[in-house]
Amino acid sequence: MNQITRRDFVKTTAAGASLFAAPAILSAINQNEKLNLAFIGVGGRGGRNLKTMTSYGKVPVNVVDLCDVDERHLARQKEEFPNAKTYKDFRRLYDARGSRIDAVVVSTPEHTHAYATMPALLQGKHVYCEKPLTHNVVEARAVTEAAAKANVATQMGTQIHGLPNYHRVVELIQSGAIGKVTEAHVWVSRAWGRQSAEDAKTNKDIVHVMERPEVGMTPPEYVDWNLWLGPAQERPFHEDYFPGPKWYRWWEFGNGTMSDLGSHWNDLPYWALELDAPKTIEAFGPDPHPEIAPASMTAMYEYGPRKGRMGNLPALKLGWYQGDHKPKIWRDKGIPQWNNGVLFIGEKGMLLSDYSKYLLLPEDKFKDFTPPEKFIPDSPGQHQEWLEACVNGTPTASPFSYAGPLTEANHLGNVAFRAGKKIVWDAKNMKIPNAPEAERFLGRTPREGWSLKG
Repeated sequence: MNQITRRDFVKTTAAGASLFAAPAILSAINQNEKLNLAFIGVGGRGGRNLKTMTSYGKVPVNVVDLCDVDERHLARQKEEFPNAKTYKDFRRLYDARGSRIDAVVVSTPEHTHAYATMPALLQGKHVYCEKPLTHNVVEARAVTEAAAKANVATQMGTQIHGLPNYHRVVELIQSGAIGKVTEAHVWVSRAWGRQSAEDAKTNKDIVHVMERPEVGMTPPEYVDWNLWLGPAQERPFHEDYFPGPKWYRWWEFGNGTMSDLGSHWNDLPYWALELDAPKTIEAFGPDPHPEIAPASMTAMYEYGPRKGRMGNLPALKLGWYQGDHKPKIWRDKGIPQWNNGVLFIGEKGMLLSDYSKYLLLPEDKFKDFTPPEKFIPDSPGQHQEWLEACVNGTPTASPFSYAGPLTEANHLGNVAFRAGKKIVWDAKNMKIPNAPEAERFLGRTPREGWSLKG
């Protein structure tokens, strides 16, 4: 595959435009018509996406198709949208109704994201896909390239990206408030992964999962287990996988905390520091398990020099920490003890942020600091941005041209962890020259009947 990088798509124009750039949208619909939407996955997050998008009055929408492997979710949403046709298998939705659909919203578990998204792109439909964009690196590259060719409105569902706090942090970093940044650290307290019974006693978010179940269970009558598996390799139903978020922990279906929260938390340094593909990645934690992602781990990324809003930018080290792992400066109490955060370390100071607030450090040094003028446009919200892009051709904040490379970088943290060694990443050729045996973790072979070719 050809290299797809953020710089291939995000062209620096006006100051604000470079941060919200997307390919020019050529297939916007007639603004006097309703936008025909298909929703794939309509329970949980999918149900919330459905409610939010159909409540946005500025873009009239028509829900033409609903799809879910869970009959309960379909029945509930069918009551709200009685004229919509229902499906359990999204492949049949595309076969039967592709010509009637303008845009598709994908809210399935991550192991089916790419398979639900690719047919829409190949048919020239606008797509909103929940995070993480794909299950692995190979799928992320394929979806990124397909989106570039389709030239449609795309958005990955990272709602925090559209909130004011992230905007202000990006403006501060890219305006040089703390000087050029050479080090950044991201930590999250969530520990979705391989957990012991003892761990589960002290953390309500933990499910005791140590090994793959030896004996299957009868699936609930309302769930089509075969379709839920989708491209994943066949295995018997078990309550350790379903319902969510249990499936996040299993390599076959998810990638643990990294791919889930990495989409939100690594998004901020990736955006603010104008990052692209990492040069090397090394991970630390427990011995890799063949079936289950780790609860706690660290991944260290090295990025090379690059150009950005501030001109030439230096090489950078970015650390990711999850569960019990924390950066040394946090453990040494050199910064406030936030449970989750992003720390930028620059030549002139530090900036600490979470979803809703930030601090310039040391505080006494910045007590008279005047923030830069705002240059990132306010967002109506990620859902609304995407709907407007579908009808007006306006840009979105997290198009696949940006979200794809971000997703690749997150997945590479897990690749390095599973490889058990520092890896060198050849982004252009999608190779790991120093550890070719680790390349098996970049993608997967789908089950028969499932293809990314639509």
